[in-house]
Amino acid sequence: MLSITATDDWRAAHPGATIGLLELSGVDNTGPSSGLEAQKRGTESRLRARYRDFTRQDFLSIPVMSAYHQYYKRFDKTYHVQLQVESIVLKGKGLPNVLPLVDANFAAEVETFVLTAGHDAAKLRGTIRMDVSREGDAMTLMNGAPKVIYAGDMVMRDADGICCSIIYGQDNRSPITGETSHALYVAYAPPGVPPGLVEEQLRKIEANVRLFSPDAVVEQMRLIQAEDVNKL
Repeated sequence: MLSITATDDWRAAHPGATIGLLELSGVDNTGPSSGLEAQKRGTESRLRARYRDFTRQDFLSIPVMSAYHQYYKRFDKTYHVQLQVESIVLKGKGLPNVLPLVDANFAAEVETFVLTAGHDAAKLRGTIRMDVSREGDAMTLMNGAPKVIYAGDMVMRDADGICCSIIYGQDNRSPITGETSHALYVAYAPPGVPPGLVEEQLRKIEANVRLFSPDAVVEQMRLIQAEDVNKL
């Protein structure tokens, strides 16, 4: 089981935030999976039925989407999960086909709207820390491009540096591949996203994984919360 902690700086910078952790081992990620594909089609149908008359402003009125919108707005960015949901509902597009472990997350993410990254746990080194980015921080994006990170963003670090940033996504060292059998999912929830919804996201991912790998082992499933002292 991976050792994962949160820094005092993260707690101070993001009071009321929640991090969800789901670590799974013994996963068969070779796919394809008819069960997962059926789940994806069902997810698309539910989204279109639920939000068929929604405009962009209507999506922003959903409390959890509003919470992410406010977070991304601080960095002059748009929440990409919102754009993905809009493409499914308003443009008739489908969920992508990447890898079973990746698709299991996407199918859950567009229903709960809870931002979640998936890592190959075998490629992470040392103690993992949920932290806040600082001036001068940088990472190598999944496409191989170096990127200076905005200060104040929620990030995940291992012994080799930043593995993931809310605003810029994952690094190019630890993404899930076809050989991944030990995965770590990290859900990032800013203030305003209920912890219960983060837990629901983790459970949805686990359920989706079991559609193609029923014997996967849950190494850990837990929440890390930054208490909002103003509400105590």
